[in-house]
Amino acid sequence: MVEMSVCGIALDAASRSPIVLLRDPSRRRQVPIWIDQAQAHNIMAGLNGEPSPRPLSHDLMVRLLAAGELHLDRVIIHAIEDSTFRAVLKLSHDAPIDAIEDSPEGEPIEESEAKEELLDIDARPSDAIALAIRTGSSIWMLEEVVAEASIAVDVEADAEDRNEFRRFLDQVSPAAMVRHLQSRQHKDEETDQVTDDDNLG
Repeated sequence: MVEMSVCGIALDAASRSPIVLLRDPSRRRQVPIWIDQAQAHNIMAGLNGEPSPRPLSHDLMVRLLAAGELHLDRVIIHAIEDSTFRAVLKLSHDAPIDAIEDSPEGEPIEESEAKEELLDIDARPSDAIALAIRTGSSIWMLEEVVAEASIAVDVEADAEDRNEFRRFLDQVSPAAMVRHLQSRQHKDEETDQVTDDDNLG
């Protein structure tokens, strides 16, 4: 498996849909996962550590895990089925105090032994990523999934996409949306014109 990091949010050039970008340790491969606007907001809020007047759904999930003495050890994105990524939450909990006291011959139990695997819970990758960000948990992806879904990293284009998405969120309104789409269409037309001219030359 490959441990991935969240390097940001971008916009799909064609559909203008948000994408969460996961990057491998070599920083040479990047896996894009298409998400919706609400999921993008949740992930961005976690990345930025933005306080909310009332808990977002993922903030509530973190509090519920803590109340139940459950821990999100890691997230595993393990498959792509019908063009959809599949993820699982790996949860554990602390062994009860009486279980530690009842250990054979009263021997101390190592911290790793004091925790036991409790549940594997299926989750949407976007939800799993949002929870991992808030709990500081690791995000893992099977190598075959990375190999199938990764793209080569263009650092400059990646940074520009993230900046564009932030500007998009700051200005999102019906009027701003129209201006944004018109601007993109104009740029695309200019690019097409340059390409046509090059072909004619």
